Amino acid sequence: MKTNIEERACDLAVYIIENKATVRAAAKQFGISKSTVHKDLSERLERVNRSLYVQVKEILDINKAERHIRGGNATRRKYKGD
Repeated sequence: MKTNIEERACDLAVYIIENKATVRAAAKQFGISKSTVHKDLSERLERVNRSLYVQVKEILDINKAERHIRGGNATRRKYKGD
């Protein structure tokens, strides 16, 4: 998936904002690594589109705050057989 990097960063941001998605979900959707998604959103997007960056940062901060809960629920489902 060779595209313009700045365009990809904006597309990733829009996807995450619209779907309230995680970095992992966005990476899977776009067929790229989590590291690439993170770099696009945390470094490149800030230079390209500041307003989009601020919106995405809010969602990523929420995801970061909730990740321990998601991990605990995943572990519970794994061992519960659900």
